[in-house]
Amino acid sequence: MEEAAAPLHPLLAELSARGLLHQTTSAEGLSAHLVTPRVVYAGFDPTKDSLTIGNLVALTLLRRFQLAGHRPVVLAGGGTGLIGDPSGKDAERTLLDAERIAENVAGQRAIFERVLDFEGPQAALLVDNASWLEPLGYIAMLRDVGKHFSVNMMIQKDSVKSRLEGRDHGISYTEFSYMILQAYDFAHLASSADVTLQLGGSDQWGNIVAGVDLTRRLHHKEVFGLTAPLLTKADGGKFGKTETGAVWLTARYTSAYAFYQFWINAADEDIGKFSRVFSLAPLATIEQRLLEHAQNPSTRSAQRLLAEELTELLHGPSALNDARVATEALFSGNVRALSAALLDEAFAGAPRTTLPRQQLVGLSVVDALVDAGVAKSKRESRQFLASGAISINGDKVDESSVLSAGSLLHDRLLLIRRGKKTWHVVRVLE
Repeated sequence: MEEAAAPLHPLLAELSARGLLHQTTSAEGLSAHLVTPRVVYAGFDPTKDSLTIGNLVALTLLRRFQLAGHRPVVLAGGGTGLIGDPSGKDAERTLLDAERIAENVAGQRAIFERVLDFEGPQAALLVDNASWLEPLGYIAMLRDVGKHFSVNMMIQKDSVKSRLEGRDHGISYTEFSYMILQAYDFAHLASSADVTLQLGGSDQWGNIVAGVDLTRRLHHKEVFGLTAPLLTKADGGKFGKTETGAVWLTARYTSAYAFYQFWINAADEDIGKFSRVFSLAPLATIEQRLLEHAQNPSTRSAQRLLAEELTELLHGPSALNDARVATEALFSGNVRALSAALLDEAFAGAPRTTLPRQQLVGLSVVDALVDAGVAKSKRESRQFLASGAISINGDKVDESSVLSAGSLLHDRLLLIRRGKKTWHVVRVLE
């Protein structure tokens, strides 16, 4: 009779239940290891001064370990960023200079400080691998580290193998060497900061295993690796991508309103997965929310709760309030109360037309709909108006309505709404 497998550590069991546990180097060994508070790390690529919601998976993983009593280490790849990770890439990266990498590392810090606690007994630590990789000599790296890597093994890793098999793109020696540098990061942190666990996405598995093996060879120390599955959408689309591009974690690239809307618009088929992965609420609370949502999906209650939690986490309470106000205004049509900045955020993706001020003032609404591209002809314009389908700046208009200078919101735009959901922005050209 086979002996029953040892139960998972409660934290690992929770990660599994949330869909966040893909692979571990030793589930049984890691379960026993986590009984004592440990130091865990995840690395982040500084190719830009922000991160996308794809990176939020690893960040929330670190947060979960911190809440469970472990200390998180954020590794900013200031050194490896000069090389570029080939994982998940089908072509060579454009290399950035050291100054730009340093700026990107500094820009990302604000995100880390929002998600993780940098004070207290399990205070998070931010390190930059440039501090130990840049001083390394090439000969020393080849002699002391490179000798532990088999080329036969390296070319079998998915991140390398896919590039070698591609007809259009190969892989440079620079990117081929990335695995050695990331493995050295783990060995260095194991020695200098007592790090014993690396977290990452499943595409990092080969690099993580290499780090576990190198740490054992260099320091005779047992360390572990854990990966989360790469997040996918039910319809097969790429997670974190919208019609306007990637969803970022800072307002410079994705406004708080657009960030909020991303989660509000999540498909019902995806919201269960997204809630379990990203929400820091207890699993029992999440399952209750999802049950209530399933009973009345039209309220989008699960999407709203996740949107509120994550928007407040990444952008703060004030930005969350603005996002709520703008969302309610779009739903109700009552847009007059919105500030100019909120209007710009809320209607950033709406179709728009620019018309001269002198053309707009005194223009009949019938003509305005045609000039703005809302209606194809005056006949269609009159049909829309007769059916009560048109409002301007939240007010219903009819065929007799005429625009005036007072019709302009903030003296520079009109918001035309057809039906319940279709908005069109008309901006004034002086």
